[in-house]
Amino acid sequence: MASVRKIAKEVGVSVATVSRALNDHPEVNIETKQKVIDVANRLGYVPAMSRTPANVVGLVYPSDPVRTSFGDFESAMLSGILQGINEQSFDVTIVNLARDKQPGESYTRFFRRKGVRGVILRALASGSLAEEIVAEGFPCIIVADRSTQAGVNYVCGDSRLDSVKAVEHLIYQGHKRIALGAHTVMDTDHRDREAGYLEALDKHNIAIDRDLVVPLPSSPEGGSETIDRVLGLDDPATAIYITTPLSTIGALHRCLELGVHVPQEFSIVGFDDSDVRKRTFPPYTAVCQNAEQLGVEAARWLTRALNGNAVGSFQVRHPTRFEINGSTGMRPKHPIRLRPDGMVIRGR
Repeated sequence: MASVRKIAKEVGVSVATVSRALNDHPEVNIETKQKVIDVANRLGYVPAMSRTPANVVGLVYPSDPVRTSFGDFESAMLSGILQGINEQSFDVTIVNLARDKQPGESYTRFFRRKGVRGVILRALASGSLAEEIVAEGFPCIIVADRSTQAGVNYVCGDSRLDSVKAVEHLIYQGHKRIALGAHTVMDTDHRDREAGYLEALDKHNIAIDRDLVVPLPSSPEGGSETIDRVLGLDDPATAIYITTPLSTIGALHRCLELGVHVPQEFSIVGFDDSDVRKRTFPPYTAVCQNAEQLGVEAARWLTRALNGNAVGSFQVRHPTRFEINGSTGMRPKHPIRLRPDGMVIRGR
């Protein structure tokens, strides 16, 4: 195992300088800091741990840890993680890679410096991040996303089949002009939802109109703007499937503002990670995912693996479920149109 003294000798600086560089001290210039990190990575240096390693796992985000645009998913998932780690008497800390990881620093050394034994990765469409961590041999599991690479552990929801059911539900009610409000962050679960939408249309020989596929941020404003867009088309939508809870709420609220009756004049299927669908008017039809369960299982597997009680890889996809509530109904005789000046047009 490389030591701080060996790194100092190779770089040609003092042991104290190496220590400060490895801890990102502002008094060490960038060139020296980079030389120290490069040598530390090449020699496989990791900080010395105490004789009894702390039972701490990291909940790792590639950028800002939690934003309001994440909706209830993060709080429900974190509740599950806390349940899962408590079973093995672990604690959890939130880690921001964008803020804390030094340029060129290996993930293993970074995580050891943060004092964590393993990580639960909230990938958020961050490319090959999990694969890079696993390649270093550091204990890791992805939550709410997945990887096609062997040996990468994950637990996620699989919403494609229920997305097909959701769109077919609208088709069976006579809708042909069905829009999709798709999240701008296209991780695997949001790609599943788009794939389900496209599959259902293809299955029923309904031509795909790209004007009806709207990328939207996960926010009430995103849902509101999407309603304006799909109702403002020359041939407007009569129904929509929205892939995030907050956007669904925004869409319902915008319909209320416009005086568009849901579901008599326009149908909405949304997505739900907790029980938000039960708190709207009307309660909305939704593809439902149990975010808390994903957190429990990710934390449970990782902590058991760290304690030597779980071996091999862990790759689990949990099916979602489709729940019909009050926001979907039969296609109206004439679609609602929204003029550029905000006036709602009914009839031909």
